[in-house]
Amino acid sequence: MQTVRSLALLAALAASFAAPARAQAPDDPEARLRALGLTLPEASAPIANYVRAVRTGNLVFLAGHGECGTPLTGKVGQQVSLDSAYASARRVGLCLLSSLKAEIGDLRKVKRVVRVFGMVNAAPDFVDHPRVINGCSDLLVAVFGERGRHARAAVGMGSLPRGMSVEIEMVVEVEG
Repeated sequence: MQTVRSLALLAALAASFAAPARAQAPDDPEARLRALGLTLPEASAPIANYVRAVRTGNLVFLAGHGECGTPLTGKVGQQVSLDSAYASARRVGLCLLSSLKAEIGDLRKVKRVVRVFGMVNAAPDFVDHPRVINGCSDLLVAVFGERGRHARAAVGMGSLPRGMSVEIEMVVEVEG
């Protein structure tokens, strides 16, 4: 009987030490970014008279973003390959996260990525728009886990500003 009590006490003690470690680790998006070998770029200024993000209540609406810095340009399916466009959409996702962090201060405040709207500057016969925007969607799930899963549209456009290949908008729910 004494052995059973001792084992139960040891199990409870072990659980109390393990609980804080579990509480600190799993949901830190910036730690996940570092583990992926990624860093957030400097958010670039808007190219016209608008702001990068607007918060209303618990929702943050992120304006259409291209890549920070020099974006990939050209039509996907002509001058730009599917793989290059996927990588561009991933980099656009990092730019969106940079603007989001600038707006809310800490990516741990993200409750859920609600919606992503991806636009692809596509050749008329290009049909793999969803595979391009997967670059952003895959990044969001890698960074936020289940909280990164979202509703989405991925559409082709005849052109995008400054000839960029990918532009993406996002809506995010954050803690109040």
